[in-house]
Amino acid sequence: MSLRRRLSLLEWARRSRTVIFEDDYDSEYRYSGRPIPALQGLDRAAVVIFAGSFTNVLFPSLRLGYVVVPPGMVEVFAAAGSVSTHHPPLIDQAILCDFIREGHFARHVRRMRELYARRLSVLVEAARARLGGLLEIADVEAGLRTVGWLQAGISAERAARAAAERSVEVFPLSRYAYGRTKPNGLVLGFAAVDEKELRRGVEDLARALESCK
Repeated sequence: MSLRRRLSLLEWARRSRTVIFEDDYDSEYRYSGRPIPALQGLDRAAVVIFAGSFTNVLFPSLRLGYVVVPPGMVEVFAAAGSVSTHHPPLIDQAILCDFIREGHFARHVRRMRELYARRLSVLVEAARARLGGLLEIADVEAGLRTVGWLQAGISAERAARAAAERSVEVFPLSRYAYGRTKPNGLVLGFAAVDEKELRRGVEDLARALESCK
């Protein structure tokens, strides 16, 4: 979303007295273009609740997240947190606080962003060489996954089953869609797989898709 549209959205929320919930997902891992500012950072009318977690940038079992709320909502959220979270991991929070303050978190994100960018490049290169006419990889600017649009009338569900038989994990995009129109694509992860396995996975996925034609 462009900066102009973001400002228009904030103005609409202010006029209509609507609160926007902004989920910060994978913003640390952006591989091209300038960083996109969060709505919360542009908010001057206290209409944005900004939330995120450390699941993707560190590890899921840490089970720590954060919420940035307008000043008038702090007490409400604090009260809700005291009811819903009886035993917060205080030691983990303190350690993470030091980890961030001492600069380790920023260095970790930079290192992982470079690693994931290389893996994405390998995936795109291998897909162009092997998946032509079978799967078209969508452009990726950020995140840990991408979408491949199936070609040649191949069914996403059938493609996922055929890929699983070859130990390749992909998911039909339709499982994440709501409504009558079901997108015919596959969700492909690349961040957690090394370059050798990515190339192997693309080759096996190509064979799986060829078997579905």
